[in-house]
Amino acid sequence: MDTAQASWKDKLHEIIYEADTKAGKLFDVLLLVTIVASIILVMLESVPTIDAVYHNFFNIAEWVITLLFTIEYILRIICIKKPSSYIFSYFGLIDFLATIPKYLSLIMGGTHALLVLRALRLLRVFRILKISRYIGESNKLISALKASRPKITVFVFAVMILAIILGTVMYLVEGNADSGFTSIPRSIYWTIVTLTTVGYGDITPATALGQFIASIVMIMGYGIIAVPTGIVSAEFTAQNNTIANNTKACTNCGTGKHKDDAKFCNNCGDKL
Repeated sequence: MDTAQASWKDKLHEIIYEADTKAGKLFDVLLLVTIVASIILVMLESVPTIDAVYHNFFNIAEWVITLLFTIEYILRIICIKKPSSYIFSYFGLIDFLATIPKYLSLIMGGTHALLVLRALRLLRVFRILKISRYIGESNKLISALKASRPKITVFVFAVMILAIILGTVMYLVEGNADSGFTSIPRSIYWTIVTLTTVGYGDITPATALGQFIASIVMIMGYGIIAVPTGIVSAEFTAQNNTIANNTKACTNCGTGKHKDDAKFCNNCGDKL
């Protein structure tokens, strides 16, 4: 009996948590279709003219989808040996937040719009898209972004200091020219907009010196934008770690990203 129960849970776990099998991929695709349908319903219901005609249909459809999400959430808890590892995980919290809004609407007003939280569950699409030829590169990119974080943080602080200095200079130059540089914070805002090459045009220098400085800031902007790209590219090139090409997840703790030939979980040691 215990063996049969374990086998049933293992099969359910494989379908719900993994995407390497046809059943697992089909489950995730159906889940994503349901999520998209739910979001579309919420969006359409926000249009008064459409809601006036199809309000009852929208309400029934949302309850059906909410019940499906509730069943799926319960099944995810049932088929894992340590439910807390899923409940308090990133996706577990998202799944919970995507399920409760409709129930909250029964006792609280103004919570109906929270149904759009289901859009967060679309992040599961990355599990389906973990094709062997792409997953390695995607994991390398994530690792490169993490490795680049200290350098990019220092770079952002440097840009902020530069924006403060240039903003102050522009305030001193343009402050009496009635060109919109009415304060240092507003001048810093202009500097940031110009450095990022956004250029709203709501503030423009009027003096010759101010326009000259603005030209320098614009040119600097192109170089500044390229720096983070270069940092991440360098780290991406340096990534030589072994990358898993599967969506294998531990039935005990829910940990993923195991090597293709792994027999045991690299987190809890449970057999995969």
